[in-house]
Amino acid sequence: MPLNIAFIEAELQDQYLMPDNNKPWILGFSGGKDSTLLLQLAWRSVAKLPAEQRSRPIYVVTNDTRVENPRVVQFVDKQLSRIEQAAQTQDMPFIVQRTLPQLQETFWAKLIGLGYPAPDTRFRWCTDRLKISPTTRFIQSKISSAGEVIILLGTREAESSKRAQSMRKHAVQGRRLRKHVLPNASVFAPIRDVQTPELWQYLNQVPPPWGGTHKELITLYRSASVDEDCPLVIDTATASCGKSRFGCWVCTVVARDKSMEGLIQNGETWMEPLADLRNFLIEARDNPARYRQKELRRGYIREEAWGPYSANTRAEVLRRLLQAQYTIQREVDPTMSFISYQELVVIQALWHRDGLFAHTVAGIYNSIYPVPLPASAQTRKQHEQQQLLREVCADEPEHVDLINQVLQVQKTANLLGRRRGQASPVEAVLDHFLKEKARTLPHIPA
Repeated sequence: MPLNIAFIEAELQDQYLMPDNNKPWILGFSGGKDSTLLLQLAWRSVAKLPAEQRSRPIYVVTNDTRVENPRVVQFVDKQLSRIEQAAQTQDMPFIVQRTLPQLQETFWAKLIGLGYPAPDTRFRWCTDRLKISPTTRFIQSKISSAGEVIILLGTREAESSKRAQSMRKHAVQGRRLRKHVLPNASVFAPIRDVQTPELWQYLNQVPPPWGGTHKELITLYRSASVDEDCPLVIDTATASCGKSRFGCWVCTVVARDKSMEGLIQNGETWMEPLADLRNFLIEARDNPARYRQKELRRGYIREEAWGPYSANTRAEVLRRLLQAQYTIQREVDPTMSFISYQELVVIQALWHRDGLFAHTVAGIYNSIYPVPLPASAQTRKQHEQQQLLREVCADEPEHVDLINQVLQVQKTANLLGRRRGQASPVEAVLDHFLKEKARTLPHIPA
């Protein structure tokens, strides 16, 4: 059946005008072809209504994992700016909302800070923390304030047989909406029957109503040679990016990142340091004897099991990440960033909590960047305090470092809080010191 735009827009209009107390619409927008088509049709449908009938808010929700493909991030940011401006000038009820993982749940906080191994098909810890949880929190906030919401998704049966099977499983015969796993949330998939060739033909011919053209989107797909984009992931039934090509640049669930390879082959050679780092993440994950510690996080050793990445591995990943960032900022774009200052602070705090003191985030940063990352403000008073501390500890000079470590971890302790059953950061420092002290004591035969 050929693409029937009039029918889809009529469906959207009818649902928008439904007397349901103006349940907010939450429209998942990744910037890919499917979510772009969905947003365009929703926009055109609402634009045809009189201004006084455009009372239902439509939240255009974009999930930023903080490790999205940087080329896609640049494109999506431009699109969101256009959408925000056009919504204001055209008096449209579209509201852009970006969702982010919590600071302690970011990819780098988990991998570098806590030593989580890079995800694979057996331990895909990233999807829930980076995608599902941030969007779920936003949806729940709207349910709390409005009572109910309707989630618009650009999922299509033609994307894959698995997607088609999942959509049919959750569909309700004769009903436009299906229930979501979250209470008081429904799902609306108005483009579910659109075929891929029809989609591309439409986007080629009809420009976006928020301005610009779809040429950059089409070029992006052509350069990356992708088959599908990352959907807004709202539950475990929604496919993540394990088999799609537009997702996180650090994704190690797939054997090869064909989108990054395609972009590099088509001229985006500045992404090579990122591809190299991703390959190192796979190497470290697949060689636990070299890169991971034997002791599990709970403090014991189990046969045929490996603990988190070692302190040296975590430091090496951070060094490679900052080196890649510095190289790209210097040679391509000084504003491009792949890890935030806040994440660096969290990583240092997590290292302290794990009792890792062989490396510091500031030390690694300062070895790469010509402008140092301030470890702490060394005021005149602090210099005087340090001098006094050295004088007091003259007989036990190693206590100077011990006291400084205790003071430093105490500063960051409030950032993380204390988990039940887990030693405090100060206890970790003292335990580490006593273990090192015991190693240097002469052995006394029994």
